[in-house]
Amino acid sequence: MRPTVLVAGVGNVFLGDDGFGVEVARRLSEVDIPEWARVVDYGIRGMHLAYDLAGGGYELTILVDATSRGEPPGTVYVIELDTAAGADVAPILDAHGMQPDVVLRLVATLGEDPGRVLLVGCEPDRLDQHMGLSPAVERAVPAAISTVLDLLAEHGRGAREETPCASAFPGK
Repeated sequence: MRPTVLVAGVGNVFLGDDGFGVEVARRLSEVDIPEWARVVDYGIRGMHLAYDLAGGGYELTILVDATSRGEPPGTVYVIELDTAAGADVAPILDAHGMQPDVVLRLVATLGEDPGRVLLVGCEPDRLDQHMGLSPAVERAVPAAISTVLDLLAEHGRGAREETPCASAFPGK
Protein backbone atom coordinates (compact mmCIF):
# COMPACT_ATOMS: atom_id res chain seq x y z
CA MET A 1 0.00 0.00 0.00
CA ARG A 2 1.33 3.42 -0.98
CA PRO A 3 1.48 5.86 1.96
CA THR A 4 -1.12 8.64 1.82
CA VAL A 5 0.14 10.51 4.88
CA LEU A 6 3.65 11.85 5.42
CA VAL A 7 4.86 12.77 8.90
CA ALA A 8 7.94 14.94 8.42
CA GLY A 9 10.21 15.76 11.34
CA VAL A 10 12.23 18.88 10.54
CA GLY A 11 14.85 20.97 12.29
CA ASN A 12 18.51 21.39 13.09
CA VAL A 13 19.80 19.23 15.96
CA PHE A 14 22.78 21.59 16.36
CA LEU A 15 20.50 24.48 17.37
CA GLY A 16 19.00 23.18 20.61
CA ASP A 17 15.21 23.11 20.52
CA ASP A 18 15.20 23.40 16.73
CA GLY A 19 15.85 19.64 16.84
CA PHE A 20 12.34 19.04 18.24
CA GLY A 21 10.84 17.71 14.99
CA VAL A 22 13.80 15.39 14.45
CA GLU A 23 13.38 13.93 17.96
CA VAL A 24 9.64 13.43 17.51
CA ALA A 25 10.25 11.63 14.17
CA ARG A 26 12.89 9.44 15.81
CA ARG A 27 10.54 8.38 18.58
CA LEU A 28 7.62 7.90 16.16
CA SER A 29 9.79 5.46 14.21
CA GLU A 30 9.60 3.19 17.28
CA VAL A 31 5.77 3.28 17.42
CA ASP A 32 3.33 1.21 15.38
CA ILE A 33 1.64 3.49 12.87
CA PRO A 34 -0.81 2.63 10.09
CA GLU A 35 0.71 1.22 6.90
CA TRP A 36 -0.70 4.17 4.95
CA ALA A 37 1.50 6.58 6.92
CA ARG A 38 5.22 7.24 6.52
CA VAL A 39 7.49 8.94 9.09
CA VAL A 40 10.67 10.62 7.84
CA ASP A 41 13.36 12.63 9.62
CA TYR A 42 14.18 15.37 7.09
CA GLY A 43 16.37 17.38 9.45
CA ILE A 44 17.46 20.41 7.44
CA ARG A 45 16.91 18.85 4.00
CA GLY A 46 14.20 21.19 2.74
CA MET A 47 14.82 20.39 -0.94
CA HIS A 48 14.39 16.67 -0.22
CA LEU A 49 11.08 17.33 1.55
CA ALA A 50 9.86 19.58 -1.28
CA TYR A 51 10.59 16.94 -3.92
CA ASP A 52 8.96 14.22 -1.81
CA LEU A 53 5.85 16.40 -1.43
CA ALA A 54 5.83 17.22 -5.14
CA GLY A 55 6.02 13.61 -6.22
CA GLY A 56 4.44 11.78 -3.31
CA GLY A 57 0.74 12.34 -3.90
CA TYR A 58 0.12 12.64 -0.16
CA GLU A 59 -3.39 13.50 1.02
CA LEU A 60 -2.01 14.83 4.29
CA THR A 61 1.40 15.96 5.45
CA ILE A 62 2.11 16.54 9.13
CA LEU A 63 5.18 18.71 9.64
CA VAL A 64 6.69 18.54 13.14
CA ASP A 65 8.88 21.50 14.00
CA ALA A 66 9.86 24.02 16.66
CA THR A 67 7.93 27.19 15.90
CA SER A 68 7.84 30.42 17.89
CA ARG A 69 4.36 31.85 18.51
CA GLY A 70 4.97 33.67 21.79
CA GLU A 71 3.62 30.91 24.05
CA PRO A 72 5.43 29.40 27.04
CA PRO A 73 8.28 27.04 26.02
CA GLY A 74 7.03 23.51 25.47
CA THR A 75 3.55 24.53 24.29
CA VAL A 76 2.39 22.16 21.54
CA TYR A 77 -0.13 23.30 18.95
CA VAL A 78 -1.55 22.30 15.56
CA ILE A 79 -1.77 24.80 12.71
CA GLU A 80 -3.21 24.16 9.26
CA LEU A 81 -0.87 25.75 6.73
CA ASP A 82 -2.12 27.63 3.68
CA THR A 83 -0.50 25.73 0.82
CA ALA A 84 -1.65 28.30 -1.77
CA ALA A 85 -0.15 31.36 -0.08
CA GLY A 86 2.76 32.83 -2.00
CA ALA A 87 2.72 30.16 -4.69
CA ASP A 88 3.53 32.78 -7.33
CA VAL A 89 6.65 33.99 -5.50
CA ALA A 90 9.90 32.29 -6.47
CA PRO A 91 11.39 30.69 -3.35
CA ILE A 92 14.84 31.50 -2.08
CA LEU A 93 16.46 28.13 -2.51
CA ASP A 94 18.70 26.78 0.20
CA ALA A 95 19.41 23.06 -0.03
CA HIS A 96 19.80 22.98 3.76
CA GLY A 97 16.95 25.36 4.61
CA MET A 98 13.82 24.08 6.28
CA GLN A 99 11.36 26.96 6.44
CA PRO A 100 7.95 25.37 5.73
CA ASP A 101 6.72 28.36 3.71
CA VAL A 102 9.74 28.14 1.39
CA VAL A 103 9.32 24.37 1.00
CA LEU A 104 5.62 24.78 0.14
CA ARG A 105 6.38 27.57 -2.35
CA LEU A 106 8.93 25.32 -4.04
CA VAL A 107 6.31 22.55 -4.34
CA ALA A 108 3.95 25.09 -5.97
CA THR A 109 6.74 26.30 -8.26
CA LEU A 110 7.19 22.69 -9.38
CA GLY A 111 3.51 22.75 -10.37
CA GLU A 112 2.41 20.30 -7.70
CA ASP A 113 -0.15 20.36 -4.90
CA PRO A 114 1.16 19.17 -1.52
CA GLY A 115 -2.36 18.34 -0.29
CA ARG A 116 -3.43 19.26 3.22
CA VAL A 117 -0.51 20.31 5.44
CA LEU A 118 -0.66 20.51 9.23
CA LEU A 119 2.11 21.76 11.48
CA VAL A 120 2.51 20.20 14.91
CA GLY A 121 4.61 22.91 16.46
CA CYS A 122 6.32 23.36 19.78
CA GLU A 123 7.30 26.66 21.34
CA PRO A 124 11.11 26.56 21.73
CA ASP A 125 13.05 27.77 24.74
CA ARG A 126 16.61 27.80 23.35
CA LEU A 127 17.68 28.04 19.69
CA ASP A 128 21.36 28.71 20.23
CA GLN A 129 24.22 26.51 19.09
CA HIS A 130 24.15 23.42 21.25
CA MET A 131 22.84 19.89 20.99
CA GLY A 132 19.91 18.65 23.02
CA LEU A 133 16.45 19.89 23.81
CA SER A 134 15.69 22.18 26.72
CA PRO A 135 13.80 20.53 29.61
CA ALA A 136 10.48 22.19 28.65
CA VAL A 137 10.71 21.05 25.03
CA GLU A 138 11.90 17.57 26.01
CA ARG A 139 8.77 17.24 28.19
CA ALA A 140 6.65 18.29 25.17
CA VAL A 141 7.87 15.44 22.93
CA PRO A 142 5.36 12.84 24.26
CA ALA A 143 2.50 15.34 23.82
CA ALA A 144 3.57 15.95 20.22
CA ILE A 145 3.75 12.21 19.55
CA SER A 146 0.25 11.82 21.00
CA THR A 147 -0.98 14.70 18.84
CA VAL A 148 0.47 13.15 15.67
CA LEU A 149 -1.08 9.78 16.53
CA ASP A 150 -4.44 11.49 17.14
CA LEU A 151 -4.20 13.25 13.76
CA LEU A 152 -3.40 9.93 12.07
CA ALA A 153 -6.39 8.27 13.77
CA GLU A 154 -8.63 11.16 12.73
CA HIS A 155 -7.41 10.91 9.14
CA GLY A 156 -7.98 7.15 9.16
CA ARG A 157 -11.54 7.57 10.42
CA GLY A 158 -12.23 10.15 7.72
CA ALA A 159 -10.93 7.84 5.00
CA ARG A 160 -13.17 5.00 6.20
CA GLU A 161 -16.22 7.30 6.35
CA GLU A 162 -15.67 8.37 2.73
CA THR A 163 -15.46 4.79 1.46
CA PRO A 164 -18.89 3.82 0.10
CA CYS A 165 -20.34 0.49 1.13
CA ALA A 166 -21.70 -2.00 -1.42
CA SER A 167 -25.30 -1.03 -0.64
CA ALA A 168 -24.57 2.51 -1.86
CA PHE A 169 -24.31 1.27 -5.44
CA PRO A 170 -27.72 0.88 -7.11
CA GLY A 171 -28.28 -2.51 -8.69
CA LYS A 172 -25.48 -4.27 -6.87
